[in-house]
Amino acid sequence: MPPLYDLLQDVREGEDLDLLLHTMGGDVDAAERIVLLLYKTIGDGAQLRVIVPDSAKSAGTLIAVAGDTIVMGPPSELGPIDPQVIVSTTDGQRLSRPAQSYLDGLTYIIEQTKDMELPTAYVPLLGKLDPALIDVCRKALTRSQKFAERFLGERMLRDHREKVTAIATRLNDNKQWLSHGAVINCDGAADIGLNVTYLPTDDQLWQSYWRLYCHMKAELHTPTSKLFESHYSSLHMDT
Repeated sequence: MPPLYDLLQDVREGEDLDLLLHTMGGDVDAAERIVLLLYKTIGDGAQLRVIVPDSAKSAGTLIAVAGDTIVMGPPSELGPIDPQVIVSTTDGQRLSRPAQSYLDGLTYIIEQTKDMELPTAYVPLLGKLDPALIDVCRKALTRSQKFAERFLGERMLRDHREKVTAIATRLNDNKQWLSHGAVINCDGAADIGLNVTYLPTDDQLWQSYWRLYCHMKAELHTPTSKLFESHYSSLHMDT
């Protein structure tokens, strides 16, 4: 948040804002803070365009749908917003797993054994299930759904609020996408009902966006590097 806040210092209320965004995702709460900061900075009368030159996945997609329009080109992609939960394996490794998969796995076992005695093979599996984790998974799915509904209704679909819930549900539907890394390109995003501004490869504005993105990408030396840049400042962080 501090680097982003610094970059917004010279943006005045009422001025349109372009946010060029590349991220593989992250924390939903951080995404909400970012969106609220952008809204507070430009006010109600200005336009927020989210430009996705490459990827805005997961929480990045949540930020993108909070804009008035999403600018995309041929290589651009969004992704499902179904949340991931961090779990520890028996050997101490921390892994990210889809929240919906835990709920689906539990539902499958219940359906398979509802008319019979619980098979012994399932006993150790169920013994490892933490009830708190199941609750966390349910709440995480609701959190992503409510986030998308709220911010779609704030700007992109302010005049079509009747579509908000259906679009948020499609983005949050693990059963449709099957993989958290599934690609939603410009055509897919438009088909879902998002407001997409498509720029083809030969468009001069797209060429400028792509060139800027490639220059920024070249400055990132590790997978955890972050670059925050505006017309007057450039902040490079390694996390």
